[in-house]
Amino acid sequence: MAAAPWALLSGAVKGVAKKYSQDRSAALSVAGGRAVVLAVADGHGSAAHFRSDLGASWAVEEFTACARAFAYEAVRVGGDASGWTGLREEARRLPQQVGHRWHEWALLHDRNSPAHGARSRRAGRAETERDRKEPPDLAAYGSTLIGAVLTERMVFCWQLGDGDIVFVDDAGVPHTPLSTGPDMGDETDSLCAPEPWRKMRSHWQPFTGGAPPCVLLSTDGLSKSFADHQGFLDFATGLSGRAAEQGVAAVQSQLPDWLARAAQFSGDDTTLVGAIAAPARRSDES
Repeated sequence: MAAAPWALLSGAVKGVAKKYSQDRSAALSVAGGRAVVLAVADGHGSAAHFRSDLGASWAVEEFTACARAFAYEAVRVGGDASGWTGLREEARRLPQQVGHRWHEWALLHDRNSPAHGARSRRAGRAETERDRKEPPDLAAYGSTLIGAVLTERMVFCWQLGDGDIVFVDDAGVPHTPLSTGPDMGDETDSLCAPEPWRKMRSHWQPFTGGAPPCVLLSTDGLSKSFADHQGFLDFATGLSGRAAEQGVAAVQSQLPDWLARAAQFSGDDTTLVGAIAAPARRSDES
């Protein structure tokens, strides 16, 4: 049997009564199809975070830039366990790289167009040395971030703030490797905080029996649309099952309707990306 490629899913809808979505996402095939990079970011969207659509865009852009290079290295190392330690060290550095690059974008934008007006104007006096040393307030750009790099040999994933990562295995059982339990409110970790990489959760998993047939990343607008967490997990399992039975193209065509229905219940922007192992083809098939 020839190795199965990854088929990608991607869908997003804006929240009910919202002018535009604060979510951003990416689903990329890299390294000649031997790896996948997935990312979703959810700009906070409240009045205090009125530029969070920019923050979410930068989060996805910078994660995918860093993760693309990491994916090539993960493919190169492959199943050689002697290289896994170095790969995991690189994975631990990735959140800091992304965080620094995100902060550079936010600082540059804020210098050119201050979100809250210049400090000297707000204070009614000339800027002091203390003002210059104060950490910048980047709350206007606040965003969460979830990302994953998937190869035939392993998966790495990272999460800052709310949202969900779900693996569905061959038996149709869902796994949430970075779940911290039910969402207890609207507060969430954010890229706008100082040193946000210190709060980013991560997971690494080598595959001994093959990669999971379905990996899904979604913003919290999806999981919040269900009455409980089990309902969300059932949705993920059902999506995986439909992809296996009907094909990924059929699921992709239905995805906008499913997400729109979810957004009606949650009222929030709703975004999902995923990688699904396409059925393997025999080497003698044309």
